[in-house]
Amino acid sequence: MIVDDSMVARAVLSRMVEADSAFEIAAVAGTAEDAIDALHEVRVDIVILDLEMPGAGGLKSIPRIIGAGAGAKVMIVSSLAEDGAEETVAALALGAADTLPKPGTGRFNGRFSEILVAKLKALGYAESQTAFASRAEFGLQAPLRAMPSDPIDILAIGASTGGIHAIGALFQSLPKRIGVPILITQHLPEPFMPVFARQLRAMTNREALVAEDGMPLLPDRILLAPGDAHLTVDHSDEVPVARLLRGPTPSGCMPSVDPMFASIAEVFGAAALGVVLTGMGRDGTLGAEELAEAGGTILVQNEATSAVWGMPGSVARAGLASAILHPLDIAGRIAAAAATGRSA
Repeated sequence: MIVDDSMVARAVLSRMVEADSAFEIAAVAGTAEDAIDALHEVRVDIVILDLEMPGAGGLKSIPRIIGAGAGAKVMIVSSLAEDGAEETVAALALGAADTLPKPGTGRFNGRFSEILVAKLKALGYAESQTAFASRAEFGLQAPLRAMPSDPIDILAIGASTGGIHAIGALFQSLPKRIGVPILITQHLPEPFMPVFARQLRAMTNREALVAEDGMPLLPDRILLAPGDAHLTVDHSDEVPVARLLRGPTPSGCMPSVDPMFASIAEVFGAAALGVVLTGMGRDGTLGAEELAEAGGTILVQNEATSAVWGMPGSVARAGLASAILHPLDIAGRIAAAAATGRSA
């Protein structure tokens, strides 16, 4: 479904999408309200949504569209979806799976069309909770690892497409204080990071900073990987600190989850807990292997709640996960592991 108040934009986007035989336009709408009404009548996999529209507008309507879409994923295509824009990060936090800036008038061509179609293919098909539950009964993922009983000393979270929304859901259920440092590697361009840090501070009531080299790791402080460097940890005079690396990684991601997990495995061993949330690709799997070998714990988001079950699915299929859960339930496991440390 394409939702845009511009008739020209709807027509051009429709031509671009239907030029690829993998797609069919099931419906179009000029307002968010019309889209919500249509979604009660038609089943779609992806909703392409503009943010600037009459009525309630696209941004505030994202949760209602997701609810009416019954598993459909929302892809923001808007002139407001620029790198670092507050609206872009807000849209991701509200549940949009991905965003793409809309080109100006007369520039709806070239690379934009290729990028749009590639992003839509990465999002894939809508999937209902019921469909996932029936598949899960047959155990299509590898067996789960035993959950280590060691108390945790650090929490590291990796995510990509749809990750901001998943991170928000996780922190909603996480206790205000867990007593360990928190690292986050979210695949986002560098200009987004200050906005993301501000949103995390407001959302979690914790200190949230874009990491700088040498920053100390403090209990309940959130450090974010900057968009142009991998976030890792090291000991400096026996005090754990953040280290930023900028070399290539096997995943090709910048920042990458792999070096973050590998470093917490080396420094914290069995006291490290890694979480892999929604995202395309396999970033995090190699690091999770090192974390598992060191005796640490890896929890992954389930397929039914992931915008893209690439990163968490890869870790699950590799047999590295101790649990495959909804982000709210992941928060419960983290809280339990942190509470074990406090009681000890």
